[in-house]
Amino acid sequence: MADTSDLIVLLDAVAEGSEAAFRQLYERTKSRVFNTALGYVRSREDAEEITQDVFVEVYRSAGRFNGDARVTTWLYRITVSRSLDYLKHKKRQKRFAFLTSLFDPSSGNLLHDPPDFVHPGIELDRQENAAILFRAIDTLADKQKTAYILTRIEGLSNREAAEVMAVSVGAVESLLQRAADNLKKQLAGWYKSDRP
Repeated sequence: MADTSDLIVLLDAVAEGSEAAFRQLYERTKSRVFNTALGYVRSREDAEEITQDVFVEVYRSAGRFNGDARVTTWLYRITVSRSLDYLKHKKRQKRFAFLTSLFDPSSGNLLHDPPDFVHPGIELDRQENAAILFRAIDTLADKQKTAYILTRIEGLSNREAAEVMAVSVGAVESLLQRAADNLKKQLAGWYKSDRP
């Protein structure tokens, strides 16, 4: 999602109320927003909902974009924020469903793991391994998860991820190291059981 001056022009036009400019901005950036959200939620439907929320916010706040970051960095920030908010909301729903099931046995157990998903950037023969990796990523702290998703899945440089996260490059490197250590711990059992 390379930032170009025409994205700024489109965003300025969106701020002035141009629906055509909004459609163009959406078409140019929707797949990256969707893929980033999918890295967090692992459900196409949830990622689509987050993508819609991101672009509603973009439409509403385009006039407040002050150019202190690139347009793409701004879009990543909104996407990360919306994705983390969505996950927190889902956790609250699961806790409520669990409590409801404790006090109302007829409600059944509403808790279940999200289904495995097909990420558009992952080849078919590697999908099972990807599902295992994404389950491990889900266990990371939010900042580690964000640093990992932005750099290792979305392909941003450490500098670009630092801009999105509004932290130093050193902080991103530290988060990535902790994420790698935690993922190694999470995946150690799988690697041992997977080997003859």
